[in-house]
Amino acid sequence: MARARGGRGDCALALTVLLTAYALAPVSPDAVGGSEQVLSALDAALVAAGHRSLVAACEGSRVQGRLFPFACPPAGRIEQADKDAATSRLRGAIWTAMQAERIDLIHMHGLDFPWTLPAPGIPVLGTLHLPPTWYPEWTYALDRPATWLNCVSRAQMQTAPPVPYMLPPVPNGVPVAELGRARPRRGDYALCLARICPEKGLHLALDAAHRADVPLLTAGEVFPYEEHQRYFNDKIAPRLDARRRYLGPVGFRRKRRLLAGARCLLVPSLVAETSSLVAMEAAACGTPVIAFPSGALPEVVEHGRTGLLVESAAEMAAALAPGNAGLAKIGSRTCRAVARERFSLEQMTGEYLARYAMLTAGIRVAA
Repeated sequence: MARARGGRGDCALALTVLLTAYALAPVSPDAVGGSEQVLSALDAALVAAGHRSLVAACEGSRVQGRLFPFACPPAGRIEQADKDAATSRLRGAIWTAMQAERIDLIHMHGLDFPWTLPAPGIPVLGTLHLPPTWYPEWTYALDRPATWLNCVSRAQMQTAPPVPYMLPPVPNGVPVAELGRARPRRGDYALCLARICPEKGLHLALDAAHRADVPLLTAGEVFPYEEHQRYFNDKIAPRLDARRRYLGPVGFRRKRRLLAGARCLLVPSLVAETSSLVAMEAAACGTPVIAFPSGALPEVVEHGRTGLLVESAAEMAAALAPGNAGLAKIGSRTCRAVARERFSLEQMTGEYLARYAMLTAGIRVAA
C-alpha cells in the first residue's frame, strides 16, 4: 500500500513494488543477463528513493530489498521439466510475497512472466527484454485489467504487436560513472563479452580475429543447456589458441578492467538485439564497438562516432585490422561523453520510478 514519504518537504508516496526475475537466473549486480542487471538496478533505486523493494528470484540472488527466494534448478543440464518446475516455484514465491506484503505494483522481467501472472487486482508492468516473438502469442492478447507492457528500445517496439497496453519504451542504462573509473593502459586485444550461445555469433568474432591476426579475449558463461554446451564445444573451442582465449564468466570489476583495457569490443550478434548493455558499458569505459547492425544495436552504437557497424565477419576483420583508420578516429572522450548523455543508470531507473507512480495512480503513460 502506498504511504506518504516525509522529510524535507517530500510529499511523494512510498510504494511497495514486487520485482520478479526469470526463474532460471539469480539476480545480482554481477549477473550475466541483461534483465537481471536491470532488475538489480531497479531494486537498488527503489531502496535509495525510500520505497519498498520486494524481489522474487532464485536462491543465490543478492538484493537490497526483501528477497522471496526459491530453489534454483539442479546443477548440470537443464531440461524442460526443470524449467517448468522453476516457473512453478517462481509462481509460488510471487504468491508468498503477495500474502506477506501489501503490494502496489508488480514489475515482471522474465521470459516466463506470462505464465506467472497473478490473479487480477494488483497493477502489473511486464518489461520485454527479449525479441517480442520469443514470448507466447497470448502475451499480446491479455484480457487483464491494469496490466501493461513495455519494450527497451524503439527497434524492439517496432517488431511488437501494436496492443493498446504497450507503453513507450524505457531504454536500458548502465552505471556510467562507476564504469568510467577504470583507466588502465589500453591493450592491443579485442574483447567479446556475452553469453556463449549460437545467437551471439561469437564464432564469427573469433574468425574475424584470426583473419585480422589480432588477440581476442572472450568472456561469458556457458549455461547448462545442451545447445549452448554443444555450441561451445563445436564452434568456440576449436577456434581458440594462444592469442584467442576464453576466460569464462567475469564479475563487474574484472569486466570493467577488460573493457577499459581493450582496443575495441566486438558484438557479432545474429539475432535482433533488443538493447546492448555491453555496448553501453564499453562506451562508458571509453572503448569503441565493432558490431553487426542487429536490432537495436544501431540505436546504441553511433557509426563513426562510438563504433563501427559492419555486415559480416570479413568486414569485422577489416575494421579490426591494425591501422584501420575508422577505428583510430574514434576517441575515448567521445565514447564516455555519449555514455554520460545517453546511457546512465539514473535515467533508466528514474523513468521507471516515475512510471510506477503514474501507473499506481491510474494515470496513463503518454506515448
